[in-house]
Amino acid sequence: MIDSKTIESIGTPFYVFDIDVLKNRINYLKSMMPENVHLCFAMKANPFVVKEIEDTIEKYEICSYGEWNIANVLDVAHEKMVISGVYKDEDSMIDIINHYKHGEVITIESLNQIKLVDKITKDKNIVVDVILRLTSGNQFGMSEEEIISILENRSKYNFLNIMGIQYFSGTQKKLSRRIIKELEYVDDFVQKLKNELGFVTEELEFGPGFPVMYFEAETDFDENTYLMEIADKIKNLKYQGHITMELGRSIAASCGSYYTKVVDKKTNKEGNFAILDGGMHHIVYYGQMMAMKKPMLDIIPRRSGNEENWNLVGALCTINDLIVKGLPVNGLELGDVFVFKNTGAYAMTEGISLFLSRDLPKVLFVKDGKIEVVRSNIQTYKLNMPFKGGEN
Repeated sequence: MIDSKTIESIGTPFYVFDIDVLKNRINYLKSMMPENVHLCFAMKANPFVVKEIEDTIEKYEICSYGEWNIANVLDVAHEKMVISGVYKDEDSMIDIINHYKHGEVITIESLNQIKLVDKITKDKNIVVDVILRLTSGNQFGMSEEEIISILENRSKYNFLNIMGIQYFSGTQKKLSRRIIKELEYVDDFVQKLKNELGFVTEELEFGPGFPVMYFEAETDFDENTYLMEIADKIKNLKYQGHITMELGRSIAASCGSYYTKVVDKKTNKEGNFAILDGGMHHIVYYGQMMAMKKPMLDIIPRRSGNEENWNLVGALCTINDLIVKGLPVNGLELGDVFVFKNTGAYAMTEGISLFLSRDLPKVLFVKDGKIEVVRSNIQTYKLNMPFKGGEN
């Protein structure tokens, strides 16, 4: 945890991402999985740390043209890229395929997408690797019938090397039996493709949706047992080829902390309220349960004194900006800093950051015990200036 003097010199609010914690987390997850399982980091979970883990992670899931551009600026190796995303427009895909180097994998999420990628690759005379996304019953991916139809006619896709199947069904799945059931389903489908169509899957990308514990009441979760049960199932699948396990939250959450300061406090008939200089626009990942459960957090400094219940609220002009309700605190004072844990995934990208045009918070790395500011605060009003007619 960062000391008070450093916090004062940097100024809240800010995120801290501990790169050593992040790399240790990746190595732990690798150690729990069979040898044919390789990890893919969903960069949407935390685009800031992408470059820091290039020597530790095997693949990156890239879900938009913007993320692809970020990956290129960071010199991510093309063979590590999985170009995913439910929406792929023609201009973006032309640019991506123009820069294609053997090794990238492009996911196909619909019949329209395969038509688009097929057309571009034929026009460019470029062969690309693709995998077909199998839906889990939502807007993502294709039905079994659509995938079978594509594979029955795969000889017409002269510039598409169809490597296998992608499957992802959600996040925060705390029961290993849910994931085991999904593995069995995908395993049966892969075997069906082999037996009925002669299609041999070279690559299975599977998004298990491992959970992250955000609240104190969840600390009894036995992750070791959970992961061992899933690993045992993978070892006993009929499919024993290459598996890429796509994770975001489970990889990055634990490396992050969010620091926000008490800037005002008040008491009315509804209770005690501590106003923070951050808020739900920075830690919205707790979802609608934010105020109903106690998140894992620290307070700086810790002091003795009379314990009172405080409602922690953010700096936004909305009653929804309630972070924690009825939190017992000893001797709360202006300037105290709350440190929210497990903010390494999504917290910095999912929030309503432009609401009120407050500054985007700083981002810090901790590496080998040293602190580095990698993004100073950004004034969002400069990003959100009204368009003036006649100007480009």
